[in-house]
Amino acid sequence: MDQHPTTPGRGLTRPPHLRPGDHVTVIAPSSPIDPQRLTAGAEVLRSWGLRVTVAPHVLDTHPVLGHLAGTDADRAADLQTAWLDPAVDAVICARGGYGVHRMADLLDWDAMRAVPPKVLVGFSDVTSLHEAFAQRLGVATLHGPMSAAASFLTDGPTAEHLRRTLFEPAATTVLTSSTATTLVPGRARGTTAGGCLTVLTAERGTPAARPSFAGSILLLEDVNEHPYQLDRLLTQLLRSGALDGVAGIALGSWDGCGRPERVRDVMLDRLGPLGVPIVWELGFGHAASTLTVPLGVPALLDADTGTLTLEQPALVPPAAAPHGTTPGSGR
Repeated sequence: MDQHPTTPGRGLTRPPHLRPGDHVTVIAPSSPIDPQRLTAGAEVLRSWGLRVTVAPHVLDTHPVLGHLAGTDADRAADLQTAWLDPAVDAVICARGGYGVHRMADLLDWDAMRAVPPKVLVGFSDVTSLHEAFAQRLGVATLHGPMSAAASFLTDGPTAEHLRRTLFEPAATTVLTSSTATTLVPGRARGTTAGGCLTVLTAERGTPAARPSFAGSILLLEDVNEHPYQLDRLLTQLLRSGALDGVAGIALGSWDGCGRPERVRDVMLDRLGPLGVPIVWELGFGHAASTLTVPLGVPALLDADTGTLTLEQPALVPPAAAPHGTTPGSGR
């Protein structure tokens, strides 16, 4: 079956791709950062020809709640300052964990909407920012490895796929992996959305939550959630109406979630009745090696071949960026 959204989406506004000499800021919107990993990740980014700034509060720890990288206000300020700075071309998260939900409503979304779009990279807890940027700013983002994440620092293909997506997005429009297989056959077109299942479920009922993922190719992945917990999360999405009208589903990694066959059974039981194409283990998420997947971009999901093909590159040439400044600004 070849499914199409009722109103085929054109995707969100795509930021300009990066070029050597561009300026990126590293932020910590969630949990505390290991200083050595922070330094190592910044060196990788510099090796790509980027100028790297570490935001002022990246190495902070909340004075009472040790699971947070500094206060909510300071984490929000780091993100907002980087986004509003015309000299910054991309904002890269250092790690996930937990904390974005606490500071998302402290951001001045009107001010952030008024400036030209730029690249945002991250996954895990950053899923909350991906949703907020899609709903509040209308900007496409990258569900990709963070600069202090183990996969970015230890797996060459992970870092290289992010680099190519940032600098050569036209070369990374077909996404697949050696683990990708068919869960439910078929082909579907839609706009990519999603991320970490736990975070997407926690978004329900919040100001940035979309009514549903109708017309979307929905990406789902998670880590360290038992099969019964995954069942509960998926059931919440189903009962809330979040999955009404979804066009297709791409499942990523499920490290630490129990035996793969049990996880697969839960996915088929909960998502199979939707009657849409589903790919199992496309190769993104909390794993030792991961793909960078653009969110907010029109795509074709082919569950029969285990591929997700972007119908537009994730990022646009700098000169073509809407409301953009002169190419080369910020360097």
